[in-house]
Amino acid sequence: MKKEYSFANSKPNPYIAKLHKQISIRLDVNTLDYFKKTAKEVGIPYQKLINMYLADCVGKQLKPSVNWK
Repeated sequence: MKKEYSFANSKPNPYIAKLHKQISIRLDVNTLDYFKKTAKEVGIPYQKLINMYLADCVGKQLKPSVNWK
């Protein structure tokens, strides 16, 4: 292993921006509490759990069903 490495000719990763995008989203307190509690039980961060759940919905092409009464 070298003592020092030179990153003078390095290039930024072109795919890094596509990995995650920071957004702001409004969630009900009960919904957020549910994901935080569940995340603590399974030992992963709640934001990752929410992302995993939404990614699963995308993978299964789930659509919300809304019944207006």
